[in-house]
Amino acid sequence: MNNKPVRVRFAPSPTGPLHAGGVRTALYNYLFARQQGGQMLLRIEDTDQNRYVPGAEAYILEALEWLGIEIDEGPQQGGPHAPYRQSERKEMYREYAERLVQEGKAYYAFDTPEQLDDMRKRLEAAKVAAVQYNAITRTEMTNSLTLSAEETKARLESGDPYVIRMKISPKEDIRFNDLIRGWVVVHSSQIDDKVLLKSDGMPTYHLANIVDDHLMGITHVIRGEEWLPSAPLHVLLYRYLGWESTMPQFAHLPLLLKPDGNGKLSKRDADLGGFPIFPLEWTDTNTGDKARGFREEGYLPGATANFLALLGWNAGTEQEIFSMDELIASFSFERVHKAGARFDIQKANWFNQQYLKQLDDAAIIEQLKPLYSAKGINVNDDQLVQIVHLLKDRVHFVKEIVSESLFLFAAPEEFDQDVVIKKWNEEAVNAIGGFKEALAGFEGNFVAHDIKEVLSATMESLGIKMGKIMQALRLAVTGAGAGPDLMIIMEILGKDEVVRRLETALSRLSAQIRLA
Repeated sequence: MNNKPVRVRFAPSPTGPLHAGGVRTALYNYLFARQQGGQMLLRIEDTDQNRYVPGAEAYILEALEWLGIEIDEGPQQGGPHAPYRQSERKEMYREYAERLVQEGKAYYAFDTPEQLDDMRKRLEAAKVAAVQYNAITRTEMTNSLTLSAEETKARLESGDPYVIRMKISPKEDIRFNDLIRGWVVVHSSQIDDKVLLKSDGMPTYHLANIVDDHLMGITHVIRGEEWLPSAPLHVLLYRYLGWESTMPQFAHLPLLLKPDGNGKLSKRDADLGGFPIFPLEWTDTNTGDKARGFREEGYLPGATANFLALLGWNAGTEQEIFSMDELIASFSFERVHKAGARFDIQKANWFNQQYLKQLDDAAIIEQLKPLYSAKGINVNDDQLVQIVHLLKDRVHFVKEIVSESLFLFAAPEEFDQDVVIKKWNEEAVNAIGGFKEALAGFEGNFVAHDIKEVLSATMESLGIKMGKIMQALRLAVTGAGAGPDLMIIMEILGKDEVVRRLETALSRLSAQIRLA
């Protein structure tokens, strides 16, 4: 391990929305960099122009900002290693690919698509297990290893299309120590002669990310498990380029799994399950289809980051709620799991509930105002304070405060029939009738404490225990048999509205009394 200051990079491709797995990769990079007093770079890997999606880069930037992942160097911030888009670094890569050719570590390949297809068919017909362009098959193909120097030069000068392939020796072990998985050993016979420079002059991921990581001084490459099979090739590239002594350390993160734990989490799983796997909402420019986003579904950024951080890592304690600073202080590769992490959206909801409880009431109120307005409900700040106090600890999302409070703005049209059958009896009618009369004559401050005093005094005068009629009273006021603090509900409604609701319930439900 080198002793350079830690420098990590998040290097997404702008091919669509950022998957939760990509977000977690960015988060782990950020946590490690900040913990080590290092720097976090953002590099846009857009060498595959055929897969480039307009708007995807802006989406990535906005998603990272929303989650609180701060970038030190990148397309927006700039930095000493600009540009930070690979498409803008195109000519830089050719230099290194050509150098490898001159040193005999790579070669020009002039094979046409038809020739490559014929090779695949021959190998498949021969029942070859791995169909590869490698040390064996390259001897039968059209490349600078089979052509004479003169033929190769003539083809290059005439402008024949070609790629540059890496020349893999078939007789060596490639080993590296992964920070999560320990020592990984792969025999070079399992690796094919990967293309480093494509016929359009653009580098492949393999060449571009090695060159960029070296030039940008990256000390740790933290990425998803799907890149583990490519890591031996990358180790070889560092060796071929003479950079092995400064090669970054690798950490390959576990997969995010479907909610049932069987297989890799996909957009289809999210669509079927009705939950988000993208940080922000995404609209497909071709189909117009929308994919859910954590932000738009009502998840708080801190809760989302906390949830994702614990998908594949734990602090080794019972603690589950972490601020970003606490995540930074606690994070370690030693406690990142090797096995995949099951994506449990119910756990995400729980995290959001815990963060919502900690959120300042004023911040919640500001979020509520447009939500009520969208429903055509006029509500003042005093009412909002009361509503937040009533419901904040009972919901998972701010938007649920609105849906759970609608009974405050419209008297119940229906009453829970199970509660009617079980609790609406002669004793309940007498109790509620007496309470209604007591409220009608009440002249004090209509606040929860005093309302309870009136109710208690009324029940005592009637010889009825409060516990026996509370569910029926709630039914009369809200239409339901369960809910938040009934006294606060009545305070919010006001005396006149409570009396009206009690009168309505007594009138409509009297016919349903079942005498013993």
